[in-house]
Amino acid sequence: MLKTRTRRLMEIRKLISTGTIGTQEELLQKLEKKGFRYTQATLSRDLKFLKVGRKADPKKGMVYVLPEETGWNEVLPEEATGKSGFISLEFSHNLGVIKTIPGFASGLAYLIDHHQPYEVLATVAGDDTILVIGREGVKKSDIQKALALIIPEIERKP
Repeated sequence: MLKTRTRRLMEIRKLISTGTIGTQEELLQKLEKKGFRYTQATLSRDLKFLKVGRKADPKKGMVYVLPEETGWNEVLPEEATGKSGFISLEFSHNLGVIKTIPGFASGLAYLIDHHQPYEVLATVAGDDTILVIGREGVKKSDIQKALALIIPEIERKP
């Protein structure tokens, strides 16, 4: 389910970033052309989750926009982020910081917690950042390997 939702959210971001979507019905039609079929209620929840707003446009009236506070102006290509939304992982002692596409951190943190790797004591997720707390005495490389089993994109990043 996460993969389908992730793809759907990325597609919504991509379509909204064009600046020409004026209504939910218009967005649903464009999503259907891309192979996504779902209800207006689900779309409404997705827009709320993505914190999508509306602004005045001289040609179209009101159009959907991505939240400015995230600095999200361009959708990252799927090759750069993978389907999980993962961007990077860095460590400071036994603390790991995972950066994700805005809106994806909570889902990834849930996956990590659900798999319960011994190396990870806990996770704390924000909108685009996950704090990974490593277990005392566990090496960073072991934490990274455990996370890579859950998020394969970690293995591919330098």
